[in-house]
Amino acid sequence: MQTDLFLFKNTFYFRRSMINTTLKINSFILSLVFLFFFIPMRAEKMMAEDIPQAIVDALRTGNTAVLSGYFNTSIELAILDQEDIYSKQQAELIMKDFFAKHVPSSFVILHKGGKEGSQYAIGNLVTSSGKFRVTLWIKMTQNKPYIHQLRFEEGNAE
Repeated sequence: MQTDLFLFKNTFYFRRSMINTTLKINSFILSLVFLFFFIPMRAEKMMAEDIPQAIVDALRTGNTAVLSGYFNTSIELAILDQEDIYSKQQAELIMKDFFAKHVPSSFVILHKGGKEGSQYAIGNLVTSSGKFRVTLWIKMTQNKPYIHQLRFEEGNAE
């Protein structure tokens, strides 16, 4: 019977079958390390890229100062039938005017999703003059979320 380990000139050598078994064990250990360390970190990153609560609160209360702090340098803003790309400052003025005419009482996100680096959300905004479907598109730039698109359409999101 052959031994798995033999001595040749004061050096240990392994049989080929032992090397294959060792490689399989090492692959299994690396897989476990991946599962226990990398996947939770990835899940944490996904949670960090969620829609910021400050944006939700700003829409709920009509706080344009906080909301505009998340605007990109240029933003696609669509309010009812008026749609265009505005600078951050122009968009803030348009939002102030919108919230003055339609005082918000509640905002609820109904659906959200996205992929690494960008998120979207669809929600209902209830105001003094009716309900609006709100669509947000947020993109991460240098680990900070920026609103690139904001849409207000009459009616409920479903």
